[in-house]
Amino acid sequence: MSQLARFADKVVIVTGAASGIGRAVLVRLVSEGAIAYGIDVNEAGLKETVELAEKQAAAGGRASFIAASISDEQEVKRFFQQVVEKEGRLDVLVNMAGILRSSQTTETSLAQFMEVINTNLVGTFLCCREALPHLVKTKGNIVNAASTSVYFGHPYMAAYSASKGGIMSMTRSLAWEYIRQGVRVNAIAPGGIATPLAAAQNQRMDGLDQSLFMHMTRPDQLFGQPEQVADVVAMLASADGGFMTGEVVKIDGGVHN
Repeated sequence: MSQLARFADKVVIVTGAASGIGRAVLVRLVSEGAIAYGIDVNEAGLKETVELAEKQAAAGGRASFIAASISDEQEVKRFFQQVVEKEGRLDVLVNMAGILRSSQTTETSLAQFMEVINTNLVGTFLCCREALPHLVKTKGNIVNAASTSVYFGHPYMAAYSASKGGIMSMTRSLAWEYIRQGVRVNAIAPGGIATPLAAAQNQRMDGLDQSLFMHMTRPDQLFGQPEQVADVVAMLASADGGFMTGEVVKIDGGVHN
């Protein structure tokens, strides 16, 4: 784990922190001194994340969690208020929460489509909206989660791809809207990363044309690790990324070059 202290005394909110990339990000930032709050609907997973983070904590870093849904406007308002009232500030928002539902487009109901849009895109919007007034005060920053699906065709993922495309566009719009107020807004676009989300998708691939997925994986079938994505998030959210805003950084092991 890093011996850096780039987030000492920084207050951070990480959504989707119960597992996968969100968990790895929270653990990484706490290891660099962050006062980090994990947000997720999975309370048991959040507790595990906090335990892992506390083992790696350094430079005054500490971890807490608030179980909440980012697609619920009132819950989003509540947890932002809780964090700012307790800590007095907010420096970084990392939006990693998201869901994926793979299916033939003609078999995707409107309810299924909207479930993905509401969690991934609307949830990211709500968190950004609530965070921005606080980040203006601290000259803080946001890191959102897009996907390589915003650049390349990912079959059976119409809702997911649409949500991630919206996140990419929103990231760039917010970056320019707040550039004079000193708030940076960037995003990452992970490809094949070994997460519970990816594993769940693989279990739902029966009956789908497997050949359409070949352009999405490396020849050696190697998947990236959540910690490798967390490395990039930590850079973007720290002073090391201080001259970056409106960027969407691809992290896919070279698959989509």
